Amino acid sequence: MKVSSRGEYGVRAMVTLAKHYGQGPMSIAAMSKASAVPMPYLEQLIGPLRRAGLVTSTRGARGGYQLSRDPYDVRVGEVYRVMEGPVAPMECVSEDASEQTCPLIPGCETRPVWLQMRDAIVQTLDSNTLGDLINQSPRNTAAVAAAESKSPAAVG
Repeated sequence: MKVSSRGEYGVRAMVTLAKHYGQGPMSIAAMSKASAVPMPYLEQLIGPLRRAGLVTSTRGARGGYQLSRDPYDVRVGEVYRVMEGPVAPMECVSEDASEQTCPLIPGCETRPVWLQMRDAIVQTLDSNTLGDLINQSPRNTAAVAAAESKSPAAVG
């Protein structure tokens, strides 16, 4: 299973907004630069995120977009599903039961492994928040390590 650029860029844009949380709206141009998501593509992605209630928009000279909730309250799985749809490594195990149309489902010997795969993906996506991603970031980890090495307590 591969995540499309739509899914990758959508999560990347949301992490950018999460880093900016509490600082007011962020323009599309600033989001594009900070997330390395091309502006025309970002303009296409922001609409579904707004309609899903994950971001809010503000019009005007100082307008832009911001997260609608705290970054620790936005699960990566929510963003993924807005961008990609239900988790479905195979049609027969889609989170959306209406997509499970394979006639072999009742006696399929391979379906259990696809169900395990789906469940592992769902668990990973839904157990991580945007806030978690920021805290786990190599940039954040390096900054914390550098600050700790300069503190008097670390010198001891």
